[in-house]
Amino acid sequence: MSRFFPRTALWSRRLRAALAVLATAVAMCGVALAATSTPSSAAACNGYVGLTFDDGPTGSTSALLNVLRSNGVRATMFNVGQNVQNNRSAAQAQVAAGMWVANHSWSHAHMTSMSQAQMQSDLSQTSSAIQSATGSRPTLFRPPYGETNSTLQSVASSLGMRQVLWDVDSQDWNGASVSQIVANASRLQAGQVILMHDGIQNTRDAIPQIMANLTSRNLCPGMISPSTGRAVAPDGTTPPPTTTPPPAGGTCTATATTTNVWGDRYNTSVTVSGASTWAVVLAITAPQRVSTSWNGTATWDSSGTVMTMRSNGSGNTFGFTTMTNGNSSARPQIRSCTSG
Repeated sequence: MSRFFPRTALWSRRLRAALAVLATAVAMCGVALAATSTPSSAAACNGYVGLTFDDGPTGSTSALLNVLRSNGVRATMFNVGQNVQNNRSAAQAQVAAGMWVANHSWSHAHMTSMSQAQMQSDLSQTSSAIQSATGSRPTLFRPPYGETNSTLQSVASSLGMRQVLWDVDSQDWNGASVSQIVANASRLQAGQVILMHDGIQNTRDAIPQIMANLTSRNLCPGMISPSTGRAVAPDGTTPPPTTTPPPAGGTCTATATTTNVWGDRYNTSVTVSGASTWAVVLAITAPQRVSTSWNGTATWDSSGTVMTMRSNGSGNTFGFTTMTNGNSSARPQIRSCTSG
C-alpha cells in the first residue's frame, strides 16, 4: 500500500492544481462576460442629437435614405420647395422612411434681402408644396446659408414654423473628407443639431462612423422640438391595446395596437379573431386623417373620420398610417367588428 500512496498524493496535487486553473479560467470568463455586456448597456439613449440634411430632395435622396435606414437613423430633411415640387416621390419616400420633413425656402435664395411680403410668399409656397407631397405641413424652418433676421423669424413664426440653425457644421458642403465629417460630428452633445447635406457622397459614407461614435457615447438620433429647437426623443409613446368585445350575435373581435409613432404620424395594427371574413369600423379624431392602409379594403363615411375596413384575403391583420395634423394624442377607436 505504501508504494501507491505517493502516486495518490501526486494525483491529489495535480487535481488541486487543475481545479485552481479551472477556477482562474472561470473568473476570467466572468470578466469577459462582464465586458461583452457593455455594448448592450451602451445601447441606452442618455441624450438625443438632431441629424439634419439640407437642400433635398435630390437625385441621391434614395441612396441617402438607404444608408440612414440601414444604420437605424431618423433625421430631419430641410427641403427646398422647388425640389419637392419637381420630385414629389422622393419627398414622399423621406416620410415613408421615417424622416421629418422641414422647410428650407423655395429656391435657396438669400432671404434677408427680400421684403417681408416676398419672404411670406416664399415660405408659404414651400410649406404648401411639402404638404401637398407628403400630407404634412412643416413646423421647422432653416434659412438658406443660415442668414436670418428678425423679420424672417417673424414670418416663419406666423406660418407655424420655428427657425432652426445648427450647433455643429459638418463642412460637407466645403469639400470635407469622410474623416473630417466624422470628426466634426463627434463634437455633438445632447440636444445639439448638426448641419449636413443631401447629395454628397462623403456624407453618406460618414454616417456609419457617425452612428458608431454616437452609440459609444450613449447618444441617439432624435427629432427637433418645434417648441425649443433642440433635439429630443422621438415620440415613441405606445398606448396599451384597445379591444372591442364581439358585437351582439357576432363572433368577431378586433384588437388595435399603435406600433410606431413619429412626430407627425403613427401606425396602427389591428388583429381580428373569430372570423376569416369581417368588417371593422374605426373612428378617427379630427383633424387626424388616415394617409394609407394595407391588408384590407377601406371605405369612409362622409365626414372622413369613420373608416370601415373589410377583409380582402390578405389575412386577419391589417394596418394604417394616421397623420396627426396637430393632434398627437388621439388614437383610433374601434366601434365594431362584424363577421361575415
